[in-house]
Amino acid sequence: MTRAQQTISVGLLVTSLYLALYLQLIPLPPLVQTEIVPYLPFWALVSSGAYLLFRLGWNVMTFNDVPEAHKELMAEIELAKADLRRLGVDVD
Repeated sequence: MTRAQQTISVGLLVTSLYLALYLQLIPLPPLVQTEIVPYLPFWALVSSGAYLLFRLGWNVMTFNDVPEAHKELMAEIELAKADLRRLGVDVD
């Protein structure tokens, strides 16, 4: 099973579980049903966004700990600067 198939399968499973909760096919106390279940998608969106922002920040913060990637990026920057200079653009 590929990663795309796994992601789609998990997404469909979570969606069907939420739909069963929202349509009250799974019995819950009334307070939970009216105060928590309607906000679960928003909570999931905010939580996943916070996680992805944390991961992005962490990877940016620890970027210099990967010397090969740092060297590769610096070489690409120099190559891009050389191309721009060749085209007559002031890069510095």
